Amino acid sequence: MPHRSRFDVSAWGIGWTGWDPERQARRESVFSLSNGHIGWRGTLDEGDPCEVPGAYLNGLYEEHPMPYAEDGYGYPDVGESIINAPDGKVIRLLVGDEPFDIREGRLHRHEQYLDFRAGTLTREVEWTSPAGQSVRVQSTRLVSLTHRAVAAIDYRVTALSGPVEVTVLSEIVANEPLPPVHPDERVMAPLERPYEPVGHTVSQTGATVMYRTRRSGVHVAVAMAHEITGADASCEIDADDDVARATVTARLAPGDGIRIVKVVAHEWSEALQDAALRDRAEAAVSTAAGLGWEGLAAEQRARLDEYWDVADVRIDGSARLQQAVRFAQFQVLQAAARAEVRSIPGKGLTGPGYEGHTFWDAEAFVLPVLTYTLPDAAADALRWRQSTLHHARRRAEHLHLAGAAFPWRTISGPECSGYWPAGTVAFHINADIAAAVIRHVRATGDVDFEREVGVEILVETARLWAALGRWDDEGVFHIDGITGPDEYSALVDDNTFTNLAAQSNLRGAAEAARRHPEQARRLGVTDEEIGVWDVTADAVAVPFDERRNVHEQSAGFTRLERWDFEGTSSEQYPLQDHFPYFDLYRKQVLKQADLVLALQFHHECFTHDEMARAFAYYEELTVRDSSLSSATQSVVAAWVGHLDLAIDYLTEAATIDLDDLRDDIDDGLHIAALAGVWTAVVSGLGGMKDGPDGLEFAPRLGEPISGLGFGVRIGDAVLRVEVETDAATYALVQGEGPLRFRHFGEEVEVHAGAPLRLRTPALADPGPAPTQPKGRSPREMLESEA
Repeated sequence: MPHRSRFDVSAWGIGWTGWDPERQARRESVFSLSNGHIGWRGTLDEGDPCEVPGAYLNGLYEEHPMPYAEDGYGYPDVGESIINAPDGKVIRLLVGDEPFDIREGRLHRHEQYLDFRAGTLTREVEWTSPAGQSVRVQSTRLVSLTHRAVAAIDYRVTALSGPVEVTVLSEIVANEPLPPVHPDERVMAPLERPYEPVGHTVSQTGATVMYRTRRSGVHVAVAMAHEITGADASCEIDADDDVARATVTARLAPGDGIRIVKVVAHEWSEALQDAALRDRAEAAVSTAAGLGWEGLAAEQRARLDEYWDVADVRIDGSARLQQAVRFAQFQVLQAAARAEVRSIPGKGLTGPGYEGHTFWDAEAFVLPVLTYTLPDAAADALRWRQSTLHHARRRAEHLHLAGAAFPWRTISGPECSGYWPAGTVAFHINADIAAAVIRHVRATGDVDFEREVGVEILVETARLWAALGRWDDEGVFHIDGITGPDEYSALVDDNTFTNLAAQSNLRGAAEAARRHPEQARRLGVTDEEIGVWDVTADAVAVPFDERRNVHEQSAGFTRLERWDFEGTSSEQYPLQDHFPYFDLYRKQVLKQADLVLALQFHHECFTHDEMARAFAYYEELTVRDSSLSSATQSVVAAWVGHLDLAIDYLTEAATIDLDDLRDDIDDGLHIAALAGVWTAVVSGLGGMKDGPDGLEFAPRLGEPISGLGFGVRIGDAVLRVEVETDAATYALVQGEGPLRFRHFGEEVEVHAGAPLRLRTPALADPGPAPTQPKGRSPREMLESEA
């Protein structure tokens, strides 16, 4: 049957019409459902054809050895990789005695649709078997945002010709094959069959299976139950070590159908006994089954209505960009909504990419979005970091440092990065976590969170910076031999982003310790130590090239040889796949925004002119081989007045996954890049800046965007901002107010029931548009790679 090369455009969802055997894994990633605890990839119900079978539980992993060509002090001995959870989404169908397989027989219709408001993935298929028997299959999945452990499927089969006998095999499958996550067989071997069976039980409507991972010792229980309506049917339940199965058989006359509602619950623990986990999973199934499909779906819709009432970003003028922005928000919500003191992995729970690890971009890119739209989820992510402080303290001690050194990549808390120039010495992750704490407290006013969680994180990370740096003879504090955000630069001195982040970390720790002296004393903080943090923060080096009149990414960076962009062909990108790192490290070439990221995160440290000059300088060097770059470049482009460029970068950021611009989403979506889409709109075009001196908006539009609306949660209030070409309206839609902020530098306040409409001042001439390396402008990338 015919297929389309792009997803169907819809304001509140994303669909695919037809069937295309190519790029199946891409669609599996895009159609993923998750709640932060459970993740189900958008695989077909029948499980075949399938590129990457994926059912995940946040924090469920297996350990493997970390092989090195040459070992060294401080290298991690053990790695962690995500594994497939026992997969309860599989529902196979036999029509007569032939398996339903869309590659066989005749496929008349095939549609899938991910609904951002309902929180469901629907599928409708009309198919004729090789023997000539025709059926319609309709399925709807959800991963519950209100019941943390629960996912469910509404599965229906209707006979279009007949009579026909259908057999539905509803399964939980363990030890599904995992795609290769590492080329070394010593790493892959423990991941191939990670589970040892503990036991299973069966009931009249379902079954429960229990496993334990062989190395990490994580206990898992998955339970399922079924409600069968429609035609008279028989149901048999059986289970063994690898599969639990409900076999439902019915004979259908033409036009008759059978409906099966399957509820699946998932629990895991490193501490609970198997019986306790089994009871939890079965209780969750019982509660959800009692609500029925309609009850679960109604709760899901109500929860999403509540979310979108606050968080929705409206884009006028581009239907495709509107879809992409809401898709990004929906996936960020799914990655974190019910993570509840677990990490937010780089791929969320949409695939096995990055081995399921979390990185610095969770705090740097994802948490800003959550803080202003879903603050409880942001708080939970930071509570997880606090819960891993014992690992971070031990890591710092191992590195002969004070305080805590959070891991570059991890699942459960220990360091899992085997490449130390881009891992261990990328110490900015500690300040990124601290910055997320500071931002969260500033935005929410949550004093209890600061006392119970924030102070400890801020104190231990401040201690790290005080121990990590050195003082020169002129009283300047330097941080040498570290790696900043850019992955094409390593082992540099005084990376500006890192130094400014450390400065903010030190000041934030000092202020929090003064606000919560009792908590600080429990951590051993003295007035003398607080004084050291103050003095150190004031003395942090910020490299500046006086001759070029521009801030340096790191000390001496602007004096390095520039990369030969003219001599680099389009086929040689990404550069790390075609050139040795030592060559990249000693040239002026950037994989992603670094100094420009400092302009965004620490905007109060730069004048407008300094920001404009620095943005133009680093535009010429940034090739964006990282998905994290375009959103940041969009923000700063908007701030310095290059609106066309800002929207080009926004478009690239918004379509990175939907158009698979980098040909790399088969193993999962880029959650941090998707979070950056919200930031590019709200902070970039919306001009929202948060900092020590409060909140400011300076919204401006550019073609093709003719209107923009977004909401942000600030404390107990929700502010709705509606932007026109020449004005902005601020309305307090929740909370009494007044809420104070700045509009283009002017102090204003808004009260409940009294929207404030303010004019947008004329845009000063920003000067010539900055240029990018040959072939790396955002529009060129979209045209050549979309």
